[in-house]
Amino acid sequence: MSLRDQDEDEVVDAEIVDDEGALALVDDQPVRLLVDHNTVLYPGQELPTTADRPRHRKRDLYVSPETAAALQGSDPTKTGPMKAFTAWCKQHGRVAVPCTTATYTDYSQHLMSRGLKVSTIKNYMSLIKTAMPPGKKPDNSLYLRLLANYRKNNKRAMRTRRAFPIRLPYLIPMMEKAEADGRPAGLRDAAMFAFGYRFLGRSVEDANLEIEDLTFIDGGVLVWLPEDKTHDEEQNLVLRDRPDLQLVPRLTRWLDYLRSQGITSGPVFRHVLKNGLVATEETRSKTATSRGLHLRGQTVNERVKFWFGTAGLVTDGRHVSSQGIRAGAATDLAQNGATDDELERAGRWRPGSRVPREVYVRPAQAERNDPFARVPVHASTGDAKAAT
Repeated sequence: MSLRDQDEDEVVDAEIVDDEGALALVDDQPVRLLVDHNTVLYPGQELPTTADRPRHRKRDLYVSPETAAALQGSDPTKTGPMKAFTAWCKQHGRVAVPCTTATYTDYSQHLMSRGLKVSTIKNYMSLIKTAMPPGKKPDNSLYLRLLANYRKNNKRAMRTRRAFPIRLPYLIPMMEKAEADGRPAGLRDAAMFAFGYRFLGRSVEDANLEIEDLTFIDGGVLVWLPEDKTHDEEQNLVLRDRPDLQLVPRLTRWLDYLRSQGITSGPVFRHVLKNGLVATEETRSKTATSRGLHLRGQTVNERVKFWFGTAGLVTDGRHVSSQGIRAGAATDLAQNGATDDELERAGRWRPGSRVPREVYVRPAQAERNDPFARVPVHASTGDAKAAT
């Protein structure tokens, strides 16, 4: 008879402690002592035995439907890296969950053979290990040994490829093009880009913004941020508007459009259907993703690329992505004299992070203070002969 067939109050005879222990007698009945080398008893305490173990009932083994739904919604086996790992295991006749240490190590070598960045490999392998059941996680010591050699022999794998910084001269044409399109998605995107620039937000932080998080103040917007990548505590951030950015008018136009459809709470930047209606709980099935009504970070990325191209803009060879808006704001600040500390606070980098200083401030200072700029420009030989 299965646990599901048993009465709700029937005692389930389940041993929670996996320990051999020694045998003893209690009321002339043999019981097993639940002791090992870590057991600590106070004077006068009796030796614990299996007779003292909890008597669990069926209700002790099941979580509630709400808890089950929450756990299933955050299932670590549903991540992209875990899906790729499962497919690789199937291709090679291996068991994915729980995987052996040998399978885990072999897969790390597979990722390295693809020439992936060290940071990407570490992220993938961490997610895969997290997805394994408790007590059955693979040993990562051999994988880390391989990674150390990979790091040593593949210096280019350590290189971080930076997104093209979408500074104001690029951002403003993108927003104007989006608004001139005349469709609701254009209004949303223009507001989202203006907010992302002034907020110096990561794309998922922009997409997580909710209407309740915004308070319009004189000359700007107050943003309540429950947490971010580097801060667990809540923050209240004042974003002052600029005449060129037009953050307040653009946000107001988009929120007015949401209000015209009866939307006054929930995600600010959400899906827009082809008929112009904004996604709601009732239309959610048409735009269903793991993030519900919130835009995915990838969607924000796609919209940035779309309007960058539509505005006829070109880069210096670096790739265009939503990260470029954050990078553009940081670059504009650095080029105009912002200090390491000012950038760190504006972009909410981790205290002491090297990114503001090494990626933005130092290059800007080097550009302004290029010692070769003091060297006179000399004419070519041909020009000199012509002058004589």
